[in-house]
Amino acid sequence: MELIESNNNNLSIRRQSNLLKINRSEYYRYLKHRREEILIESRGEELKDNLLKLHNKYPIYGHRKLHYELLIRGYKLSRKKVLNLMKELKIRALIPKRNLSKSCKNHEKYPYLLKDIKITRRNQVWVSDITYIRLYGKCYVYLVCIMDVYSRKILSWRLSNSLNVEFLKESLLLGIEKYGVPEIFNSDQGSQYTSKEFTGLLKSYGITISMDGKGRALDNVYIERFWKSLKYEDIYLNYYENMSELKVGLSNYVKFYNKIRIHQGLCYKTPDEKYYEIEKDRAIAA
Repeated sequence: MELIESNNNNLSIRRQSNLLKINRSEYYRYLKHRREEILIESRGEELKDNLLKLHNKYPIYGHRKLHYELLIRGYKLSRKKVLNLMKELKIRALIPKRNLSKSCKNHEKYPYLLKDIKITRRNQVWVSDITYIRLYGKCYVYLVCIMDVYSRKILSWRLSNSLNVEFLKESLLLGIEKYGVPEIFNSDQGSQYTSKEFTGLLKSYGITISMDGKGRALDNVYIERFWKSLKYEDIYLNYYENMSELKVGLSNYVKFYNKIRIHQGLCYKTPDEKYYEIEKDRAIAA
């Protein structure tokens, strides 16, 4: 059928069909079928493009929500089809991975000390946690932050390509260098935090160690809220392609979070205003 040329000026389709001994009706059926195939292929590429656009717009959506978004846009397809397309395009929802910071049975665990404590001053309690960030269309990197609970101020942070103890130690030492030594340091029971390298470093500064109990997701709620703010207000809006871009973006966001972003829980003060309020009050009084 492909031997017949519809745009041949010298020979009509009837003449070409006769020469090739092909029934013209068969040729027209083939032509209709081929046009439908081309339309389906074109529709398929359009579907993939729209799926990618939806994923970039709603990176936390899984295949069920993406399937719904495509349905209301007029596409007739199954959830399984969406799931297969996501695998083909190598995309998936940006949701927290389970057991990101795994516990080690051989490491010593410490009790949770914040249950009945009243936090009334800066550097009384620091908390820390690790999250992951996906570089746009590429791999995942890990981010550790240390926060002062009293002021919600982010004291230090570090990025790493792997989950190791070194970037935790660097973040702690940077925080101590800039802001002094905390009284209590609280974290989860992940192997990085319970390692002798890290707990030994805390003890060398005379810091009391506190750890979240198993199954107590709200023990570290302050920094969990920061992760949510960071990802929704910056990470999901900016498609960072490499570590260098991400570091610049994180640096800018942390400055915004500490110096500009007001917090209802702090009576509409910024973390910097809360952290430095003693010095600020003295300056006003003077």
